Amino acid sequence: MELMLIKIENPDHLNLILGHSHFIKTVEDIHEALVNSVPQIKFGLAFCEASEKRLVRWSGNDDVLIQLAQKNALNLSAGHSFILFMKDAFPINVLKEIKNVPEVVRIFCATSNPVEVIVAESKQGRGILGVIDGLKTAGIEAEQDIAERKALLRKFGYKL
Repeated sequence: MELMLIKIENPDHLNLILGHSHFIKTVEDIHEALVNSVPQIKFGLAFCEASEKRLVRWSGNDDVLIQLAQKNALNLSAGHSFILFMKDAFPINVLKEIKNVPEVVRIFCATSNPVEVIVAESKQGRGILGVIDGLKTAGIEAEQDIAERKALLRKFGYKL
């Protein structure tokens, strides 16, 4: 077995969700969950099929995001993994619905931070062991940091 670290290409620091599923129906069901949750969402979704043709299956409504998802999924080539890039929505707006898609097994991360994926490869195939989401913690927030955090949440409309 070989361990590798695969960097997710995300040049515009878009929000992304990386997950694991179990069936080809994932692509259509996640697509429906997204547009039913946030009708104006722009997204690209790609899913690594793990048997039969073993293709990167895809969907979306934004060509650039679709191509980005396809490229990253092919780089990962980890069976039954999916990657979603989005605009005009945040992961918090769609995570609950994605988690409720019957085929979704787990979410590895939902972020706009730099992501590295820890992948194991055997003779059979590849699997995701985990992710490195963002940068190492730098310290503990001070009173000013708390005030900035609270202001940001209110600016986005998540708190009153």
